[in-house]
Amino acid sequence: MVNRSRNHWFSVVNTIILSLTCIICLIPFIHIVSLSFSDKAAVLGGLVKLWPVHFTWEPYSYVLERTAFWRSFGMTLERVVIGATINVLLVILLAYPLSKPNNKLRFRSVYVWIFFFTMLFNGGLIPNYILVKELHMLDTIWALVLPGAVSVFNIILMLNFFREVPHELEDAAFIDGAGHMRTLWQIYVPMSLPAIATITLFCIVGHWNAWFDGMIYMKGDHYPLQTYLQSIVIKFDFNTMSASEAQRLAKLNDRSVKAAQMIVAAIPILLVYPYLQKYFVAGIRLGSVKG
Repeated sequence: MVNRSRNHWFSVVNTIILSLTCIICLIPFIHIVSLSFSDKAAVLGGLVKLWPVHFTWEPYSYVLERTAFWRSFGMTLERVVIGATINVLLVILLAYPLSKPNNKLRFRSVYVWIFFFTMLFNGGLIPNYILVKELHMLDTIWALVLPGAVSVFNIILMLNFFREVPHELEDAAFIDGAGHMRTLWQIYVPMSLPAIATITLFCIVGHWNAWFDGMIYMKGDHYPLQTYLQSIVIKFDFNTMSASEAQRLAKLNDRSVKAAQMIVAAIPILLVYPYLQKYFVAGIRLGSVKG
């Protein structure tokens, strides 16, 4: 009876704490949404809190007609598709041999430690920039996807998942004449979909939210979406606007426009996440069982 009472109060306290945490996390987002739907006078007067004041669609209308916004949006979509594909493909190809024991892959431990070393130390910002420049990748999509093409964290997650695949299946495939590549793509990959979905989610979110490398490697016309948003949040550049755009913006509040662009930029990732979220917990749990 005592244990039931303790469990009950434990659940109650957990529910309260988690509910408060969710509310605290949601308040800034709700405020941004309210700003994006409020008119200029209400925003300037500081009247907008958690509900739109003098509801208007005008900030979204302005945002959706901006060429610069859609250009950066397209750049980010290209980055996500190319970058996530390269990331997942390399993770699978690297995790498969590294998941084998030492008697099947010589110096496996050495390779693992070399990869792990890169998680602790890297070349630094200036050497990375010089390397990208010397490879003539500045202001190209490859400057955004190749420097971070191999994620060691995802490799560790994936190789631990591969270790969970029964070795008998691999032995049976080899007896039937299959090679390593066929065994990987026809046995390991289909059985590892939760882990692949998990690392795919990591890669998509990582590329979608990245802004710093775009600011370093890309010019203004080729900024990815988050770099573009960062640039307008810091300072609106009126020099890049046409006369009609400047006149229209004068009738709006720049905070409302910035908020509208943030919301529009967040919608795609909010739509993708629920479809992959069901694999997320299973992928993390199963991929972290073994070291």
